[in-house]
Amino acid sequence: MGNAEAANVQSVDRAITILEVLARVGTAGVTEIAAELGVHKSTAFRLVATLEAHRLVEQAGDRGRYSLGVGLLRLAGATTARLDLVQEARPVCRQLAADTGETVNLTVLAEHSALYLDQVAGSSALQSHNWVGQHIPLHATSNGKVLLCEMEQDRLDESLGSLSRFTPTTITRKAELRAELGRVREQGYALAVDELEIGLAAVAAPIRNAHGDIVASISVSGPTFRLAGERMESVIPMCVAAADEVSHRLGWGIR
Repeated sequence: MGNAEAANVQSVDRAITILEVLARVGTAGVTEIAAELGVHKSTAFRLVATLEAHRLVEQAGDRGRYSLGVGLLRLAGATTARLDLVQEARPVCRQLAADTGETVNLTVLAEHSALYLDQVAGSSALQSHNWVGQHIPLHATSNGKVLLCEMEQDRLDESLGSLSRFTPTTITRKAELRAELGRVREQGYALAVDELEIGLAAVAAPIRNAHGDIVASISVSGPTFRLAGERMESVIPMCVAAADEVSHRLGWGIR
């Protein structure tokens, strides 16, 4: 590790310590913070100023003293929302995996990819890898197509970037992908057959929050030789029904 990199890591460590100190004592001045860190006041002030710029700390009623900022609530809220989603979806995912015998995945949008939040393997699934916490491409997966399908044009262009080819059937032209997303919106689910890897097929459906916005997707995936023809046709409504159930648990459609 170079000197510059080591200094950056040290700065991050000190910034986290400041947050921990404020969480413990409520409010503190730069002098107190510097003493806790064992650094000069000027160093402590620069760290606090950076945290303040990101609204992670803010000046308390007594000017010159600092407390935790509202920016932390935003970060905590995002974490809580994901935990709530996993908690509400888990029993539904388990039932869907049991009914289909295939792997059920729960994903959310994470900048330019889809992020696995949860995964349940069915009885027919040869599950050798836990994908929770992993990122997958948006344009080459059923989950990704669902997460993209109602996105506004500007945000869609920003999220897509270049469309990498993974197999001969991967959609790599944006015009073709937009047409595909239109079909997803119309039919209420997305398919991806041999698009991310040869031999893998999946169907995904949207999970909506209380406002009707797509906040996640749930998918059933398995070998193409099993998820094809009539078998896929039978799994599609099961996946859609599961997504609707999770959406209902999150408040969508409740009046």
